[in-house]
Amino acid sequence: MPINLPIALTWLRIAMIPLIVALFYLPEHWVSMPVRDAVAAAAFIIAALTDWFDGWLARRWNQTSSFGAFLDPVADKLMVCAALLILLHLGRVDSFIALIIIGREITISALREWMAKIGASGSVAVHRLGKFKTATQMVAIPCLLYWQPLYGLSMQLLGQVLIVIAAILTVWSMCYYLRRAWPEIRNKSDQQQA
Repeated sequence: MPINLPIALTWLRIAMIPLIVALFYLPEHWVSMPVRDAVAAAAFIIAALTDWFDGWLARRWNQTSSFGAFLDPVADKLMVCAALLILLHLGRVDSFIALIIIGREITISALREWMAKIGASGSVAVHRLGKFKTATQMVAIPCLLYWQPLYGLSMQLLGQVLIVIAAILTVWSMCYYLRRAWPEIRNKSDQQQA
């Protein structure tokens, strides 16, 4: 397993997940709800920024690796799913929205794994629609974690609007990837039946 700064940042992102979750198990007399929510939102933002930064460093320093390419999306999915489960527990996100987003992550991860096995991973390579979906999620989630007004702007309302947009983009991007993969799936099925 290669170790370099981009991969170390990805591991750091994974390590931050239980720390963010643990904040919500602390007794309220240890940390007030507004402080807890602010710290969780800030930690999520830092983790999201490392996601961008580790990829940028890996490309800039020519330190890309197959392990890094595997670990990076796993860290993203773990981070988003953990945050959505926290938000679901707090009643800040609808269960249907959480199910759509988490279900899509599982479906597309399985699809990409299967497509890699049949040598057709290029057909489900990351598309700008998926990147826009991710960016929308990464803004919505800290707004929902923070939940308090910020400079007169309702983070609650902003987060709820953005998470609905993210869910719509989630379904749209899933349909896009499934449509791209379908010819390869059909060809492989036809070859097995022949």
